Amino acid sequence: MATGLLALLDDVSALVKVSAASLDDVPTQVAKTTSKVSGIVIDDTAVTPKYVVGLDPKRELSIIFQIAKKSLVNKAIFLGPAALLLGYFAPAVIPYVLMVGGAFLCFEGYEKVHSMFSKSKHEPHDEPTEEMEVITPEELEKERVGSAVRTDFILSAEIMAIAYATVAGSPLVTQIVVLLTVAVFITIAVYGFVGLIVKADDIGMHMAQEKFHPTTRKIGRSIVRSMPKFLTILGYVGTAAMLWVGAEIIAHGLPFLHHPLESLEHALSGVPALAWLVKVIILALGGVVLGFIIAKVVGLVSGLFKKPAKKAVH
Repeated sequence: MATGLLALLDDVSALVKVSAASLDDVPTQVAKTTSKVSGIVIDDTAVTPKYVVGLDPKRELSIIFQIAKKSLVNKAIFLGPAALLLGYFAPAVIPYVLMVGGAFLCFEGYEKVHSMFSKSKHEPHDEPTEEMEVITPEELEKERVGSAVRTDFILSAEIMAIAYATVAGSPLVTQIVVLLTVAVFITIAVYGFVGLIVKADDIGMHMAQEKFHPTTRKIGRSIVRSMPKFLTILGYVGTAAMLWVGAEIIAHGLPFLHHPLESLEHALSGVPALAWLVKVIILALGGVVLGFIIAKVVGLVSGLFKKPAKKAVH
């Protein structure tokens, strides 16, 4: 009995040592994963503020908290375990899931680029062509939160898939801890920064009050004046990040694209900043091209299934 108990304790001790050793690698794996999903994180951060535009300023932080909470639940409860199960039962599918997500990012990025260059073609008419639906502020808030969560779900799925791909060869304990840590860290980082962006105007206006030192007031006024331009730039950066990350994911899964990029990066290795910039520009342009092709295919397919318009009765 005593011998069996000692043997069991030895096994438990060995398991704890192995787990502890694997957990020592968690910070490195989290850092590696975070760097790989940085483009998606930038895009998520750039996209989210638009969902609170036009709503009650007093409700902004509450709305962001709702989105963040659902984002964390999706990552930690649904997407993380789904990545683990898929990696265990069908690991060969992971690269294709990533590439599908990359294609979606390119498509979304192209749509944003297209909308930037065709705003004049979609200016609203002076009078609505049909009766507008009237909704309450509560319904509008609910609709905005739902839309934000749907967009975040797709980006979160890509984040968790990349996170799993990074730790696929690690012990199960490390995989679970890294995925959970990434889910919590990225959610807090993204929505904490989004909250700061959304309330920056209020912070600036508060700092600009007469009761503060002239330097503080000047900084506050500068914050208020610069926020519109900052949000515009952030939107451009988010779009570029979406395109280059999507294209890089696809290129990584296709050797005939991945190898030339590696060769180019190696050729410019003497100037790392230039190598990175050239690679990003090539990937972003490739993302636009791929997004354009996908958009045309989607338009063609949707046109095939579109119901013919009913003839008006005179």
